[in-house]
Amino acid sequence: MQRMPFVLKFKPGMKSEGLKALEGVWGGVRKTLDDLGVGNFSVWGIQDFLFCYGEYPDCVSVPAADKAAWEKTLSPYIELFAAPGTLPLMYHDIGIVREDKSLIRHRVFSTKLKPGCAGEYKRRHDALVEARGDKVTEGPESNFTIWNANGYIFGYCELVKSFDHEMTEEEKASTIAWETRQLEIMDWLTDDVDWITGEKHDAIQLIAKQ
Repeated sequence: MQRMPFVLKFKPGMKSEGLKALEGVWGGVRKTLDDLGVGNFSVWGIQDFLFCYGEYPDCVSVPAADKAAWEKTLSPYIELFAAPGTLPLMYHDIGIVREDKSLIRHRVFSTKLKPGCAGEYKRRHDALVEARGDKVTEGPESNFTIWNANGYIFGYCELVKSFDHEMTEEEKASTIAWETRQLEIMDWLTDDVDWITGEKHDAIQLIAKQ
């Protein structure tokens, strides 16, 4: 199985029409995904971006006829911003993936890297992976990956509900320290750290799921 996200972007002034067009073709898209054995596919919206995440069999290709039909319908409104297979993986913590998605909550987020900061972002996250080593934890984070789409960061994470709790003061202090340092190299598109910065961003929206 391979995790293969991609990113679409609405053309200027076309978001409303684009969402309607996507809704119109979604039934056909979903059937093709099912036929191909693609799993856990979802589409998330923030600003003019659509972050599309899916888990694909190792060898899979969308039938040309289906792809052409969708592109013809969507192309007046939506363009490809980052193609499947082109997004560098910036971080991973797969842990134990819950097949039963009723056991998890999604956390999907987006930021924009400051110019020249992709390497530093990756370095900081590589240090987290190195510190974790071979340890596989039960949670709270599961199936967690972060991707770079042409300077925009998109993260997909499944938070295990059984680990839900109010943050301790120690956890809160650690989160504030990490996120404040991250602001040196990126700006948020989603509202994940508004409670720290006092800024106002939109929450990411689930547009469609398999």
